[in-house]
Amino acid sequence: MAYLLQMDFSHPGPFGHEMSNEFSDLAKGINEEKGFRWKIWTENKQTKEAGGIYVFETKDDAENYLNKHTKRLNKFGIEDVNAKIFEVNEQLTQMNHGPLK
Repeated sequence: MAYLLQMDFSHPGPFGHEMSNEFSDLAKGINEEKGFRWKIWTENKQTKEAGGIYVFETKDDAENYLNKHTKRLNKFGIEDVNAKIFEVNEQLTQMNHGPLK
């Protein structure tokens, strides 16, 4: 079973191409996380928010990454991190063309 981690937090910027350039090393590092399948990066320049939707192999993998990333965000002065972990209903997700691998 797959587990989805949903995270969002206040983010002053950068956004768009600048964000892509600044966080490319972080993105590459996320690929190495235990149990990581994929991530969709989210951003809203108007409300100054960012985050992501992640899928991990196990709940432990998702929880471990959540703890690690929350500590990293705290070091950058971001204290208010919203996060939830959900079990993925893979059968229904596949029916709606959701990427699981």
